[in-house]
Amino acid sequence: MPELPEVEALVRFLDDRATGRTVVAADVAQIAALKTFDPPVTALVGRTVTGARRHGKWLDLVLGAPGQPAAGPAPADAELHLVFHLARGGWLRWSEKSPTTPVRPRLGGGGGKVAALALRVRLDDGSGFDLTEAGTRKRLAVHVVRDPAEVPAVATLGVEPLDVTFTTDVLAGLMAARNQQVKGLLRDQSSIAGIGNAYSDDILHAARTSPFKLTRSFTPDEVARVHAAVGEVLAGAVAAASGRPAAELKDAKRSGMRVHGRTGQPCPVCGDVVREVSFADRSLQYCATCQTGGQVLADRRLSRLLR
Repeated sequence: MPELPEVEALVRFLDDRATGRTVVAADVAQIAALKTFDPPVTALVGRTVTGARRHGKWLDLVLGAPGQPAAGPAPADAELHLVFHLARGGWLRWSEKSPTTPVRPRLGGGGGKVAALALRVRLDDGSGFDLTEAGTRKRLAVHVVRDPAEVPAVATLGVEPLDVTFTTDVLAGLMAARNQQVKGLLRDQSSIAGIGNAYSDDILHAARTSPFKLTRSFTPDEVARVHAAVGEVLAGAVAAASGRPAAELKDAKRSGMRVHGRTGQPCPVCGDVVREVSFADRSLQYCATCQTGGQVLADRRLSRLLR
């Protein structure tokens, strides 16, 4: 799943490539992906892109009123926002020559590893982008709204972890509010926006902290260590992704991971083997030497098999 660094890179890419261009076609291929009906997706046609923004893991393409210059101020009610979440298997595929063949809407989604088209947006210079989604579980979400806050998942987002408002005291308050595993807090979008399964693994590795440690058990020094790791890991990943075309971002993310997705490989800090704990629909990776004092965490999947 794209997380804050990849989404930020996509936003910067779209802002650079699409701003000033006018939408000439917006076609829905996967009907279930479109979560709104008023305004209709056809209302995007004829509008000029005025910028792109990020809200947690959500991308927001901003479009002015028809005929409005990209650099000109727009009345608040004249703007439309194409707000979308790529979910686990979704991606944005940019093309300098977007296909002009008709898009056929469908109710059901494709399956397997082949990415199915969900939405195609074509611009007046012939370029454009497709939103696609691989896998059988279709969760990609597209909203056309007048205000991003009309999307419930955007309206309820927590603090942005790279914003100056995300202080050590703010993190301490979040940890004290509910006693939960620290990895769960980092992934909770209503608490901290933009961090998912992958970067939470790397953040906790950088903080030398067990993913299962309960938040109310943290000392002030441990809270400060997690806070510093959030900034270090995310800022580094944003810098590594910045300027890359959309097609390169997935590989860049994988190659930059410290422990996530590296089960069985040596820890980059101590050389111990990176271990895994598996759940029904995801897994986490960690280093026992760096994070748990050498304790190997129980693998939920293996524990069930041994019962």
